[in-house]
Amino acid sequence: MVAAVLVLLMALVGPVRAGEQLRVPLECRLGQGPWLPCAMEVRKIGEDWQLVIGDRRIGFRHDQRGAIRMRQPGSGWRQVNSRWIESSSLCWDGVCARGDIPLD
Repeated sequence: MVAAVLVLLMALVGPVRAGEQLRVPLECRLGQGPWLPCAMEVRKIGEDWQLVIGDRRIGFRHDQRGAIRMRQPGSGWRQVNSRWIESSSLCWDGVCARGDIPLD
């Protein structure tokens, strides 16, 4: 499902050229914490993006076969599951984003 959503993102915003980056303002939540202002920065649509929450950057990579890996500050890459929850929030193992996510 996430792969299809990322393909839809590509259709909505068009290609991101080398050296360019799409930045989308959102709200993010870590675990059960409060919703905070954040941004999704897309480096390579469908493959490489990050969430910027304050001074924290959480990286994501999609292998185009359905697997998504996430890297939080101070840790290595690990595979995560993605799912949609209430209020159109997209979550990856406890890291959630909501707002005008250009994925849906």
